[in-house]
Amino acid sequence: QVQLVESGGGSVQAGGSLRLSCTAFGYAINNHWLAWFRQAPGKEREGIAKIYIGRTSTYYDDSVKGRFTASHDKAKNTVYLQMNNLEPGDTAVYYCAADGGPSYGARWFAGVRFGYWGQGTQVTVSS
Repeated sequence: QVQLVESGGGSVQAGGSLRLSCTAFGYAINNHWLAWFRQAPGKEREGIAKIYIGRTSTYYDDSVKGRFTASHDKAKNTVYLQMNNLEPGDTAVYYCAADGGPSYGARWFAGVRFGYWGQGTQVTVSS
């Protein structure tokens, strides 16, 4: 059974930083795409960053480019999202996702289908 466990959310003032972690269990992240999505109240879940483990390719949505950085530690089977210069508009529940998995509930982001999901972690940015 695949489990993605996120941590690192919290509350921060605008301009601050947070780092999210996502550890995979029952799923070896090497040679897979992992991604970060977020969902603000009343809005659709949107992909913001993805990273390919192996040749370390990354892709960012324009809304976070230059402020957020995705990285990984293969030995820990973990991916990270470093979020700098946070803005109130970044307030959302952040989800880690991995490629593959069931079609039900899957979402596409930049050409990759993500079907495994973490439980989400709240990020709140105050002005």
